[in-house]
Order: sequence, then structure tokens, then C-alpha cells
Amino acid sequence: MPRTIELVQVTLQALTSFAIAGGLLYTAVQFRQAQKAQLVANFSKLVELQFGLRQMRVLNPALVSEHERESDKLRTDHDIQQYYVNLMQLSLFEIAWYAHKHGQLPADYFDSWTKRMRQLGGEPAFRNMLNNPAMKILHDDFDSYVRALVLDPPRA
Repeated sequence: MPRTIELVQVTLQALTSFAIAGGLLYTAVQFRQAQKAQLVANFSKLVELQFGLRQMRVLNPALVSEHERESDKLRTDHDIQQYYVNLMQLSLFEIAWYAHKHGQLPADYFDSWTKRMRQLGGEPAFRNMLNNPAMKILHDDFDSYVRALVLDPPRA
């Protein structure tokens, strides 16, 4: 009888130890996922703020300086609005790209964005914006990704 009690005690201690280890592992995984989600949220917020600045120029082209107009070859208010709307679309895609890169956006949804951006990349105004040497604040990997996506021929 004492041997059985001892065996039960050891078994329960082992189960308790495994449960604690499993709980710690689960907590670590959850913590990692929370960090990823916060990283994507912070990135998204920065891009959203940038989006807001671009939107102000779409709504009020007079906010674009003469230097920007000349260096970016933005002759008319329509040119300015078209340029910044394209940048705004690029901003939204950058958020989708970053979220997908960090496992926060499913592949099928991201693929639909990719198809649409490839279509946009065929539009002359979008290509002009992308090829404009003016400073665009983009993640370097994203910039390379978009250029490859837009400049490479579509895959069948």
C-alpha cells in the first residue's frame, strides 16, 4: 500500500510539473503573439499618420510647396491629388504587407491586395509616383517588394 501511495504522489507531482511547464510555454507563446500584434499596431499607426498628411494634400493641394511642385513635376492641383492618392493607396498596401509579414493577415487576403496593386502598377500615374525620386517614407523591404511587383510582368 505505501508503494502505491508513493507512486500516486510521484505521478501527481510529474503531472503538476508538466502542467506548470505547459502553462509557461503557453504564456510565452501568447506573449510573443502580443508583441507581434503590438509591433504591427505601432507600424500601422505611423503609416496612418503619414496617410493623414497625404490626405491633407489631396484635400488642399495648396499645402504642397512650390519646391515640391517643381521637383515632383506636379503642375496642377489634379496632378497633386493623383500623386498623393496613389501614395495613400501605397500606404494602405504597406500596412497589409507588414501585417502579412508578421503573420497578422491571412495569405488569401494579402494575395487579393497583391493582385490589385499589380493592376494599379499598370497605371501610368502610379508608375510615375513610384519612379519619382521624391522622398517616400517606406520600409526598405516593402519598397523593393512593390518595385518587383509593379515592374515585373504579371504571372499567368
